[in-house]
Amino acid sequence: MQKFKYSNEYELRASPKMLFPYISSASGLSEWFCDKVNTKPDHTFDFIWDKESHIAEQSSLRLNKSVKFEFMNTSENNRDNNYIEFKIDVSDLTGSTYLRITDYSINADVEELKDLWDGLIESLKEIVGS
Repeated sequence: MQKFKYSNEYELRASPKMLFPYISSASGLSEWFCDKVNTKPDHTFDFIWDKESHIAEQSSLRLNKSVKFEFMNTSENNRDNNYIEFKIDVSDLTGSTYLRITDYSINADVEELKDLWDGLIESLKEIVGS
């Protein structure tokens, strides 16, 4: 099955230090991203949407910069798993903070992904006061 990479960037009125816990911690992600997140040993997270569990490994983490979650067993050979990556950038010119989302999965419907992420980011903006 072929995978699709969706990427979009959102401006947020929040410092990277304030924003980072909302994209990297179980409690922060539970507030806007999914129904519930539980941490497990070895840098794994259990993301729960509609009472369905999805185990992901936190495959990279750069403090106040980025985090990547690679969902386990979402490919036949375990080399091309679905993942979600959050990157925080600050514009040198304007000082604005941007959150870049990369969603790599089998969902290739760009409009559906845009609507999904736009809604999620609106929830995050309300939480951080953006």
